[in-house]
Amino acid sequence: MYRVKEGIIGCAIADALGTITKNQDRNYLLEHPVLKMGPCIKKGLPKGTWGDSTSLMLAVTSAITKKGLNYDYIAENCVSWFTSNKFCAVNESFGIGKTTLKSLIRFTQREHKAYDCGESSINDNGNSSLKMMLPLIYYFHANKESKEKTYDAIKKLCSITHRHEISICACYIYVHYLLFLLNGNNKYAAIKKIKTIDYSMFSNNTLKFFSRILVGNIYELDIDEIKSSSFVVDTLECVLWCFIKSDNYKDCIIATTNIGGDTSAIGALAGAIAGIYYGTNKIPKDWYENVRKKDYLIDISEKYERYLRLLSYEND
Repeated sequence: MYRVKEGIIGCAIADALGTITKNQDRNYLLEHPVLKMGPCIKKGLPKGTWGDSTSLMLAVTSAITKKGLNYDYIAENCVSWFTSNKFCAVNESFGIGKTTLKSLIRFTQREHKAYDCGESSINDNGNSSLKMMLPLIYYFHANKESKEKTYDAIKKLCSITHRHEISICACYIYVHYLLFLLNGNNKYAAIKKIKTIDYSMFSNNTLKFFSRILVGNIYELDIDEIKSSSFVVDTLECVLWCFIKSDNYKDCIIATTNIGGDTSAIGALAGAIAGIYYGTNKIPKDWYENVRKKDYLIDISEKYERYLRLLSYEND
């Protein structure tokens, strides 16, 4: 009903493939593409190891399952990821960004609410806040909220690590795009609807950063026009481009794995979308069978699905 397993498994598999190629040159990867699940030799990680993108998502999923939208508890879960190696594919956390680290350390000092701890400079617009959004998307799908409450929740969750308006707007677009898909729209109808929702809470200067999504047709651009950096706008554009340009889960993830730059984050975010859209039965068997801690991923998915069902019944 909610396609939780599809999104979580889709995210982790693409994250694992992207971990192999992260920060490699695009031109090299296009000539020598990675097509199979394998170890990340550069980091000494075994086959199928997913990274911080999936770990952050799982930390948020687990927190909401237990205590709903309690942002301090969500932040505590995120802290336990990098201090106690919880929500990890292997027995160590890796890949935490500088902005995320500074924000979570600030939270541990307990001088502010979690959503007041994120960095707020224009230079603090990495993509980690996007990684936290998938469980919130499911939450909204089960618990229909007003647009004001939806925006408030996105802003608060994003602001645990990134408080700048650009990051919040990127999360707002990503969340609504996936909600449109979960509500039965195809990928082209969903991108069209993204252009029509309310953006009055954002400044014109911020919205200019997203003009290629909100005004133009991002999927009509050539690959050379798509950046794959960890800047949140570049990441969001790349995720949407890879997903919309492909026709199945496999091709989408081959694209994210071999587009260069921050392939693990781009893969995880696009993998969640593609997993939901195409389903786990369309994921290549080799990828599905070799992702690390598959049973754990399924278990946390099933627990969250049960929570969402109860949430939905309570709000009927």
